[in-house]
Amino acid sequence: MELSRRKLLHLAAGGVSLPALPRLASAQSYPTRPARIVVPFPPGQATDTVARLIGQSLTERLGQGFVIENRTGAGGTIGTEAVAHAPPDGYTLLLNGLSGAFNATLYRKPDFDFLRDLAPVASLGGGPYVMMINPSVPAKTVPEFVAYAKANPGKLNMGSSGNGSVSHVFGELFKMTTGIELVHVPSRGGYITDLIGGQTQVVFGTIAASITLIGAGKLRALAVTTAARSAALPDVPAIGETVPGYDGSQWYGICAPRNTPPAIVDKLNGEINAVLGEPNLKARFADLGVDPTPTTPAGFGKFMVSETEKWANVIRTAKLKPE
Repeated sequence: MELSRRKLLHLAAGGVSLPALPRLASAQSYPTRPARIVVPFPPGQATDTVARLIGQSLTERLGQGFVIENRTGAGGTIGTEAVAHAPPDGYTLLLNGLSGAFNATLYRKPDFDFLRDLAPVASLGGGPYVMMINPSVPAKTVPEFVAYAKANPGKLNMGSSGNGSVSHVFGELFKMTTGIELVHVPSRGGYITDLIGGQTQVVFGTIAASITLIGAGKLRALAVTTAARSAALPDVPAIGETVPGYDGSQWYGICAPRNTPPAIVDKLNGEINAVLGEPNLKARFADLGVDPTPTTPAGFGKFMVSETEKWANVIRTAKLKPE
């Protein structure tokens, strides 16, 4: 009788541990086939470039292809939704970014929940946008620009890449914190082209798209949007130096569908953090104005929550709507 009882206890213990074994083995062998990283924006943008750099590095480290798939539309929600509804097996990932945090508020009834239906995997990096003006505007500093805008209410056009875009929302935060009026003009041919051509007078845009033009004197950089200065533009002040409370940073990360096995998430996080420490990738990120920000999945998840809450206040106060 005692022997039978011991056998039963042994079998019960085995029954508890056995289901975990396939998951552990799956994580150890992952990936066994190519995976895809969905980018919810078109090729050529900084988001796409970051994804391709990470995908190439993961391919080299893990021996399976990490293929980039651009699924655009609705401000990034189409690609994000595709990942949220994908099988949670680690073979469909999302290049996530600040736009995703915006969209959680901009789109009232999406078919997914940004924070509930995506599993944070790894933070990749972040960096500032740059506030730049057409040189015809008689301002050399942020305070001079604010004074000029207040003296000419409603006469300055602010370009952006579209309603609810990062360039738009960063501009709206600037309007809120300085109390000035700027006319928002979403671009159809490119906000840099419009700024150079004089159709708009100010833009909050990416460093990668503007640094050469700034150096050539075709655009004038007034400040970067982060709380601290950027190594890419060390002589350009931060907006927060003269506008207390202003702080806006673009950021990128990798997410997976909810319920992706924690062991796979942890493995990807470790590999991505290792990639972020490689000198070659750091240099390529620097060209984009992006600083690597490795952290744990839990740390990235907390950051996503805080960013969603922060920008929800700006979007609601400015009464922004998607295109």
